Formats: sequence, C-alpha cells, structure tokens
Amino acid sequence: MAGNTIKRILALAAVLCMICLTGCAGSVTGSDSSSAAAQGESEKQREDSMAALHFIDVGQGDSTLIEANGHYMLIDAGERDQTETVISYLKAQGVRNLDYVIGTHPHSDHIGGLEGVIREFKVADVLLPEKEHTTRTYERLLDAIADRNCKITIPKAGESYSLGAASFQIISPNRDYDDNLNNWSIGIRLVFGETSFVLCGDAEKEAEEDMLSGGLALKADVLKVSHHGSSTSSSPEFIQAVSPRYAVISCGKNNDYGHPHKETLDLLEKQGIRVLRTDQLGTIVIESDGTDLRVMGQNDTGQGTSKQTEETESGSEYIINTNTGKFHLPDCRLAESIKAENRRQFNGNRQELIDQGLKPCKSCNP
Repeated sequence: MAGNTIKRILALAAVLCMICLTGCAGSVTGSDSSSAAAQGESEKQREDSMAALHFIDVGQGDSTLIEANGHYMLIDAGERDQTETVISYLKAQGVRNLDYVIGTHPHSDHIGGLEGVIREFKVADVLLPEKEHTTRTYERLLDAIADRNCKITIPKAGESYSLGAASFQIISPNRDYDDNLNNWSIGIRLVFGETSFVLCGDAEKEAEEDMLSGGLALKADVLKVSHHGSSTSSSPEFIQAVSPRYAVISCGKNNDYGHPHKETLDLLEKQGIRVLRTDQLGTIVIESDGTDLRVMGQNDTGQGTSKQTEETESGSEYIINTNTGKFHLPDCRLAESIKAENRRQFNGNRQELIDQGLKPCKSCNP
C-alpha cells in the first residue's frame, strides 16, 4: 500500500514538473512576443510623431494630401481625368477615411477629381468657399456630397481646425470677390510642432493683399505657390511675409499657360527660396518631425529627383521589417532601428512588395 502511495506521489510530481516546464516555455515565448509587439508599437509611435504633405502630380492642376498622426486631409484633386490618379495614390498611403476635404475654389483643375474621391472614401467634413458655380463639374461635386451625406462647412478667415497633432487656420478668403473665382480660394496655414505650411489654392495678388492686411500669421517653412506659379499671384510683399524655405509649384509639363511664369521664378530665386516643381519632379513629399523637414527625393546637391523615376529596370533597394510587415527606404530612420533578426533587404520593384501583402512605411514613403 505504501509502495502504491509513493508511486502516486512520484507520478504527481512528474506531472507538476511537466506543467512547470511548459509554463516556463510559454513564458519565454510570451516574452518574445511581447518584445516583438513592443517593437512594432514603438515603430508605430515614431511614425505617428510625423506629418507629411504630399503634393500629388496631377498635371496642370492641384492636389495635396496632408497626413498627421494617422489623420488625413485632401486639398483639391485635379481635373476629373485625374480622379483615379488621386484615389490610387491615397490608397497607396493607407488612407481609408478623410477628416477633411477642401475644394479651394470651383475651377475644374482643382475640384474635378473630388467627386470620385468623396464617393470612394468616408469623408467627415467638406470645406468649400461661399461661392457657387454653374458648371457640370461643380454640380457633380455637390451631388456626390449630398449622396454621401457629407457635412459642408464654409470656413471663415481666422477659424482654426485640428488634424491629429497638427492644426490649421483659415487665412482666406477674406471678403466677397464677385466673379473672380481664384480669389475665392480657401487658404490655410498648417502648423505641426515648430514647422508650418501655407497653401492658398489659386489666390491672386488682390487676395494676397487682404491676407497681408488681415493680421493673421503667414510665416511658413513651405509655401505651395498659388495659381501654379502664375504672375497673377505671388506678390513680392506676400512672398516676403511668408518667407519660406521651400516653394512648391504644381503644374503640368509644357502646359498651355506657360506656368510657372518667369517673373515668379525670378522672384523666388532672388529671395533664395528653393523651388520644387511637380512638372519636373513628379509627386513631391515633404515630411516633418515637428522640428525638421525632409524633402523626399532630394539628393545631396539639392537637385530634386522624382521618386517615381528613381527605380531602374533592375528595381530599387528596400528594407523589410518582417515583424511589422512594412518596407522602408534604406536611409529611413525607422529602418535603422530594426533588429537584425527582423531585418531583410530586398532589391526589386515596389509593387512586388505590395503584392506580397507588405505595406509601405508612412515615414519614408518608399
């Protein structure tokens, strides 16, 4: 009897030992899992501390995507034939919802693609100027807004809005401009940390004068040059008030209007402002960490290069984080922090990575 009791005790001890060993093994695995999760979370936090402005190449037109901490705003969407260009670009950036859509003014080269964007994405708020138009393009936009039950806001100069950790203030229009649709353009000054950006649609010199006398802050690191670089905009006084480091001009290659005009380019050059043009560089991305700016595709000489044309036939180099499922440019600050066991180099086409289910880093936008 005693022998049977001892056998039962030994058997129980063996079972308990196995449970303890299994528990310990599970604990180690859990630790590794927690570490991996922590790294992924850490990378996400770093990405979330960034903001970026994407000046999308839509030919002779305007379209700007602004992202901050996972929140998105789209300003204009080019002509109607650029609808798919804009939608595809937004999807590639991981956009599902838009906090704001701004149609700066009713000209088709700004609002033509907005109808499709509003029908494709969930939009919280549509900002339009208090100036209607009778074109079919404008009517289609209003129909899409109504069909999707979107909220319409007519912003006033001086009003402020939040976009994640960023904020923007309306700086135009300041009054009734009758039938000059360009001067009705909604203008904003966006602030993220210590960095700032001014974008004013096609506002011409008359509207710029009103902004100068309006008493609102205009100083910015980046200016999206109004009216595609036309000489009807960008007065010396306005450019001096904004005093940007970078001037972005959105225009089509060999366009019929001669944009950007020589007078505008000469003025910007005279003031030592670096000019970035979509007709030369394609889509331009300017990233901010709240303190410093990074212009994507700029090489050490300061001469811009289009990210779309950087890939050769043999492809480009990317760094994959196998833990997060994201890929990065080799010089991305997030790529530098990837652990060796999670780091994989890839040489090939960007689309191949997307087809594999990998997602582009929102920081370096590979």
